[in-house]
Amino acid sequence: MADSAWFVLAIILVALAFDFVNGFHDAANSIATVVSTRVLSPSAAVVWAATFNFIAVFVFGTAVAKTMGKGLVDLAIVDATVILAGLVGAIVWDLITWWLGLPTSSSHALIGGYGGAAVAKAGVAALLFPGKWIATLVFIVVAPVMGLTLALALTVALSWALRRSLPRRVDRVFRVLQLGSAAAYSLGHGSNDAQKTMGIIVGLLVAEQRVLTDFPVPALHLTDAGVVPAWVIVACGAAMGLGTMSGGWRIVKTMGQRLTKLTPFGGFCAETSGAITLFIASHFGIPVSTTHTITGAISGVGAAHRLSAVRWGVAGRIVWAWILTIPASAGIAGVAYLVLRALVG
Repeated sequence: MADSAWFVLAIILVALAFDFVNGFHDAANSIATVVSTRVLSPSAAVVWAATFNFIAVFVFGTAVAKTMGKGLVDLAIVDATVILAGLVGAIVWDLITWWLGLPTSSSHALIGGYGGAAVAKAGVAALLFPGKWIATLVFIVVAPVMGLTLALALTVALSWALRRSLPRRVDRVFRVLQLGSAAAYSLGHGSNDAQKTMGIIVGLLVAEQRVLTDFPVPALHLTDAGVVPAWVIVACGAAMGLGTMSGGWRIVKTMGQRLTKLTPFGGFCAETSGAITLFIASHFGIPVSTTHTITGAISGVGAAHRLSAVRWGVAGRIVWAWILTIPASAGIAGVAYLVLRALVG
């Protein structure tokens, strides 16, 4: 069964299901700020975010997908069972944290799951270390700090520049501007998160080319992990967009209401800072967490007013969930690999 082209196709569908769950789980990243400031209704916000999630696949390159495809795990040990187990680990952890209302990283869940499944098959030598692992792990800290710093600086600078403006006028202007910043953040979300699954699918196609060679679908015949076919790009972008449209309201409440109180001005600063961070990471092919990024940015906006404006207890629980994400998803994926190997050989 594991040597069947149909088994490979089934895993591609599971990968797209992960992208859907990713969009569903991380919808809060794209819409929490614009919903909590009441610039857009929840239904309008998810359509707005999903649209720009999808557009992102045509605007940005595929540097992040290439990192996931050949920069983390030795392709010589990758097979369909490793990919499937990695996806299972990521999806299960995403669903657990969604149920708990914790905005954890789907990106790091996928990275942890992929790595955990590979280690379960071939040991630690399966990881291409240091490879892209150093940059990926370093950005677990850098992304939220960068988001926080940019948001803090932007909030202070704009507050000083607008200090003589009427609050009502500022609010009205930033209600319009926040539409643009929300769109920019959703572009950043799509540019980084959707590409991770693209890389996983490309790695699967390369690893399983032996069983796909005679399969009568030329688009599946891929031997270079540095190439991302157009159908993979479109399918992953569409799956994430549909997931975002489904919404993840438990996490939206945590991000948009419980972390700090946001106004359209603050929402604009948070989204703009988060978008800049994601654009930079995507350009350099670093798979970062959009969740970490926007959480840092929202905290930066709150801290610009006063440190007590941020509910640091909520932030602390979120950080613990971040720390647990890679080892937890890796552990789930490792167990999944052992079970799948026993079942499908």
